[in-house]
Amino acid sequence: MNKKYLLGICLLSFGLTLFAEDGSKLWLRQASCEKASVCCLISSPTIAIAREELASLWRGKAVELQLFADEAHRKLGKEGYTIRTSDEKIVLGSTTEQGLLYAAYHLLRLQAEGADCTRLDIAEKPAFDVRVLNHWDNLDGSIERGYAGKSLWQWDELSDTVSARYQEYARANASVGINGTVLNNVNASVKILSSEYLEKVRVLADIFRPYGIKVYLSVNFASPMQLGGLSTADPLNEEVAEWWKKKVHEIYSLIPDFGGFLVKANSEGQPGPCDYGRTHAEGANMMARALKPYGGIVMWRAFVYSPSDADRAKQAYLEFKPLDGKFLDNVIVQVKNGPIDFQPREPYSPLFGAMPHTPLMAEFQVTQEYLGHSNHLAYLATMWKEFYRYVSPASLKGVAGVANIGDDTNWCGHDFAQANWYAYGRLAWNPSLSSEEIAKEWLAQTFTSDPKFVEPMTQVMMDSREAVVDYMMPLGLHHIFAWSHHYGPEPWCEVPGARADWLPSYYHQADKKGLGFDRSRSGSDAVSQYPDSLAHVFNSLELCPEEFLLWFHHVDWNHSLKSGRTLWNELCYKYQQGVDKVREFQKVWNQMKPYVDEERFQAVAKRLDIQANDAVWWKDACLEYFRTYSHMKYPEGVEAPVFKLKELKKVKLPISNYECPSADMLPRKNSSLE
Repeated sequence: MNKKYLLGICLLSFGLTLFAEDGSKLWLRQASCEKASVCCLISSPTIAIAREELASLWRGKAVELQLFADEAHRKLGKEGYTIRTSDEKIVLGSTTEQGLLYAAYHLLRLQAEGADCTRLDIAEKPAFDVRVLNHWDNLDGSIERGYAGKSLWQWDELSDTVSARYQEYARANASVGINGTVLNNVNASVKILSSEYLEKVRVLADIFRPYGIKVYLSVNFASPMQLGGLSTADPLNEEVAEWWKKKVHEIYSLIPDFGGFLVKANSEGQPGPCDYGRTHAEGANMMARALKPYGGIVMWRAFVYSPSDADRAKQAYLEFKPLDGKFLDNVIVQVKNGPIDFQPREPYSPLFGAMPHTPLMAEFQVTQEYLGHSNHLAYLATMWKEFYRYVSPASLKGVAGVANIGDDTNWCGHDFAQANWYAYGRLAWNPSLSSEEIAKEWLAQTFTSDPKFVEPMTQVMMDSREAVVDYMMPLGLHHIFAWSHHYGPEPWCEVPGARADWLPSYYHQADKKGLGFDRSRSGSDAVSQYPDSLAHVFNSLELCPEEFLLWFHHVDWNHSLKSGRTLWNELCYKYQQGVDKVREFQKVWNQMKPYVDEERFQAVAKRLDIQANDAVWWKDACLEYFRTYSHMKYPEGVEAPVFKLKELKKVKLPISNYECPSADMLPRKNSSLE
């Protein structure tokens, strides 16, 4: 296998040609605030990794790795570090070996970007204690919402056979500051807690430990029944609590630094404490008590949408806000960034800021479930930075990212999807970094630092997510995807017997008068879940940001927007703008051929071709469908539809929610659908 793909996302191999070993000197020193630094032979797996990485890749002046006990370094915490240069050497300093490894990766990142490393005075610490990837991997090797092949975890071969990619995975995560991984799907199989599988988990934990990565497991709330043979999983039942205590003890006897549990409960059919008339807090606290003596945590997901209100966007808030202050301190409530479900654009979830006495963490989706899977180029750092405009990082205990990683040769299916793994890690460490800065870092390390490549491709990446929003669901439209697999448009979708809030018409509310979901005070009143200052803005048709307009308002087709265009005309222009943007991406990429190896150039070009075709598919499907309500003509400058609505309604992709469609499955402009 080609090594550049074997390492893939890993920071140290982004530059394609690995730096040659040049014999740079490496020292290990220990210092305190009372005594001068002295040479000291420190030996540990983590230090060995840092030394090996620097010895192999660093090509500058001598480097020293020093452990400090002074106040300045203590303020940086267990994972923080300093990088400082003098005329003779570069000193990497930290209070811990893990901090030194992060410092080594930072120094190598600067070198790979072509930065000046002669005068460095850097002090870094992570913004969040918990920075995890959530793998939605199943024990049979499939991945829910996985678009890059099968799972990395070869459960049928563990513990006897260990893939080399496990270590490369750990190396990649450590290089961008990710310090935890949840190995299995939130729709969890009870088998993961069996003794057989815990032995397999132990093998992975041993590999990840030197890289500072803790292992976590998603657990099924009904495990005491299905695995332990109890008659109930009631969290207030003493036998249930005792079963969890014994299981936790078994886990920590194998994995002493085990991170804890991730729990999806009473959501989408998963069992939970509400089945027994108990609250989410009572369920989470029962598990938290079992983990507490070992330092473990419970990450309890707030993704719930039982039909307790006519507006699904309100339901997590209604269910969890009354529980503020009732969770134990080793429970973190994990809240999706938006109130619905990882849409290309959502306002932030109003739970953030509504639970001041409860530790919260944000859940982002790195995998592109609603953004064209691994066929579309969509750089998501801009989405996450938009979230941080409303939610202060200081208000969060941690972040979780639903992983986009599989066993495909390039890890993520689309070469540019690696950028989202990278960007998630960088923002998990430092959310004040700009999207543009991170894009340039990734491009320089993955392809070339030549400005003739980096500058135009940075602009492509910066524009990409907005382009997807425009050709899929502009102006606050949301959740009008095809049934189940969520690839492609289906605003007309009807499924007999389906819940209303599983269907697109519930969200777009198109009728002869207009379009959009009325969440104003005269509608579902979802605006009132936000702080008063924002509620006032979102509630007003005139003040509401237009990117959220149809999220909060049902707007007349002839309503005049800020551009002076009617809603219908603006909608048409937005869809056309998205199509035009992707075509521009294709032109820019074609100009990049001299800077990219042929294999990756062709792989990206083919996916951009799919994306450009899909953009037209989305535009035609949505505008032709909404035109059956508006009965309006297309404005000048908007292309006539290529596809016919009656034919598009027949499209049923032969994929599940585990797969990404290939080009031959998709409606094409030169197909019989014309």
